Amino acid sequence: TGSGYQAAVLSEIVDTVYTIEIIPELDAESRDRLKKLGYKNIIGKSGDGYNGWPYHAPFDIIIVTAAIAEVPKPLIDQLADNGRMVVPVGQSWAIQDLILFEKINGKIKKSRLTSVRFVPFKREKN
Repeated sequence: TGSGYQAAVLSEIVDTVYTIEIIPELDAESRDRLKKLGYKNIIGKSGDGYNGWPYHAPFDIIIVTAAIAEVPKPLIDQLADNGRMVVPVGQSWAIQDLILFEKINGKIKKSRLTSVRFVPFKREKN
């Protein structure tokens, strides 16, 4: 979720945006900001995005906005048939690959789109 900017932009072109932020304070700030700005179709929560949000799945589109070494299986599982997911894959603070996953008839097609540099994907500590 971060500041909520991307969620706000996406909410203008889709019916509903579900967004997860791992840092509770950032989640609270962005939710408050989006509410004050009048966004009603953004549903957010604080937590570890690795496991997605099974309650609202399947998703037509999933966008991961932090680099992760391996694509989370829960996110692939929550992708709807004919759904697409983009994920920056690679080591933190290095050049990563932006990967497109498409689920077609239950099978995953994977395509490399370009090189990118994203912040690291944070996980909850166990």
